[in-house]
Amino acid sequence: MTIINKQILLVSRPQGMPTPENFRLVEVPLPAISDGQVLVRNHFLSVDPYMRARMNDAKSYTSPQPLDEVMTGGTAGKVLESKHPDFVAGDTVLGFAGWQEHVIVDAPQASLMQKVDTSRIPLSAYLGTMGMPGVTAWYGLMRIINPKAEETVVVSAAAGAVGTVVGQLAKERGCRVIGLAGGSEKCRYVHEELGFDGCIDYKQYQDVQMLRAVLKETCPNGIDGYFENVGGLILEAILPRMNTFGRIAVCGMISGYNGTPIPIPIPQWILQSRLKVQGFIISDHMEVWPEALQEIKTLVVEGRIKSRETIAQGLTAAPDAFVGLFQGKNFGKQLVKLI
Repeated sequence: MTIINKQILLVSRPQGMPTPENFRLVEVPLPAISDGQVLVRNHFLSVDPYMRARMNDAKSYTSPQPLDEVMTGGTAGKVLESKHPDFVAGDTVLGFAGWQEHVIVDAPQASLMQKVDTSRIPLSAYLGTMGMPGVTAWYGLMRIINPKAEETVVVSAAAGAVGTVVGQLAKERGCRVIGLAGGSEKCRYVHEELGFDGCIDYKQYQDVQMLRAVLKETCPNGIDGYFENVGGLILEAILPRMNTFGRIAVCGMISGYNGTPIPIPIPQWILQSRLKVQGFIISDHMEVWPEALQEIKTLVVEGRIKSRETIAQGLTAAPDAFVGLFQGKNFGKQLVKLI
């Protein structure tokens, strides 16, 4: 029986905020697999802010997403059929199949597909806390901020897939951790459920002076480490509160992903406070993945790292779920469930 594979293609480049019209749903029949190939049914798609940069035809840290091809993205699923010696039907696997229900993986690509154990950790977690977001959090915190006990660490987008892990890892190291998140519900979750020492609802402070004032109140001893996911007003408010020799890990700047400029009005704070400001892309640091995931897995299994997921249902929900990232609609890791 021929399988009809549903796919979502990127068909136009957004001008500013992406819209569902930038994508198109198509259906294509799948051929029978050949020797060395594996047929995978995707169960979850990962939806991440970095995808927005790939939608532009411009210089970035990776090549642009081609038009009229399946939208890129991480996936987690199950092997339906295998003619490859390393896989059997029923294996649960991670890959980078993009926004489609099925994928045929050729032998040379099979090395990029990873089998995962779902006996103690759910499959969806391997696209979040136990995947790229978790390792991103670990690297930025451990290798750039390098926190010490009793230091103050601040995390923007603290209720997101990366920010939740950053804060909990910092608490494990004895830090005082303050989050910034959009909305009272997210702040309650960050503070009461994840155990951050406090959380600032930045939506209540649209003026930089007001935000600086609440940061001063919440971080009376200044800020030693800042994990940057947002940029814009928040970064402008953070810089004067950084302690001498503070460290800033620049993971993302979602406030500018749709073309909004992100000026730094007082860059001399970087010099005056002798700050370390380092941007990073986690795919440049594959060597840390085993160490990071070993620690995170232990903490997840022991219940010392908690996570939350926002799950959209069905492939056709992927464009709206993606746009929602830039409107603050996701709570924790944004996924699309296909089955």
